[in-house]
Amino acid sequence: MVNELLDCEHNLKVAIKAATQQPCPPLLAQALHYAIFPGGARVRPKLCIAVALANGNDNPRLAMMAAVAIEMLHSASLVHDDLPCFDDAIERRGKPSVHSAFGERIAVLTGDALIVNALQQITSCGFYDGDAQRLALVSQLITQGVGAPTGICAGQAWECEPTVDTATYHQCKTGALFVAATCAGAAAAGVDHQLWQPLGSAIGQAYQVADDIQDCIGSSAEMGKPAGRDAILGRPNAVHELGVEGAVALLNSLLNDGIGSIPHCSGRDLLISLVEKQSERFFPSGYHRRAA
Repeated sequence: MVNELLDCEHNLKVAIKAATQQPCPPLLAQALHYAIFPGGARVRPKLCIAVALANGNDNPRLAMMAAVAIEMLHSASLVHDDLPCFDDAIERRGKPSVHSAFGERIAVLTGDALIVNALQQITSCGFYDGDAQRLALVSQLITQGVGAPTGICAGQAWECEPTVDTATYHQCKTGALFVAATCAGAAAAGVDHQLWQPLGSAIGQAYQVADDIQDCIGSSAEMGKPAGRDAILGRPNAVHELGVEGAVALLNSLLNDGIGSIPHCSGRDLLISLVEKQSERFFPSGYHRRAA
């Protein structure tokens, strides 16, 4: 039952169907669908909905549309991240990346369209009685996770600088959208979003550290994208700085910090169990989370 409540697939399909209907150019329509389906684990939207549920979720439509927007923005970032001017990745989620399948021009436009369509999902909720402030706040929190100075765009831009602190890079490139997920879920439910920032920050950074570990010791088949790219491109990587054992220890610490930061709420125990279950997939084979 809980998994069904966290599932945003139907709403993603509705959103993409609306974006790809006629008179959308056929190649763009195909690329938009290709970029979203089949998806990954949908960790960010599930986290957004889970936080809303833990706090009563009295506006489920707003929480769901926020989750859909977050997943579309995440997918847009992957499309742009794979481009030749950035990672030049030919594979994503176990299939050719969007620019490999449709060309660079369509890939750029696909990412752009997903960003705009994501914002349309939130505004489609309309200003219901008493919820105008919630809608505005949710929109603000999500856009902060994408733009400058600390969103995904900033994280990508740090790759263009001669030096960058790894923690800062991780927080912008990955952590920011996780913060948007937890805070938007809280705001959609009408509770203080600031209390949920630490959870998003910790889980987001943990997710990136896990990705760093996989990039160094995993295989392309396991990751669904080329492995070893950080070393080739000279990108910040926790394993390069701390070694595998140190990176795993950092990952474990971040997850414990995140779980420990979850505020008291009616659904706290259920949310903790969900986060713990999701965190199991963060660790490479042979390693397990050590609870604080």
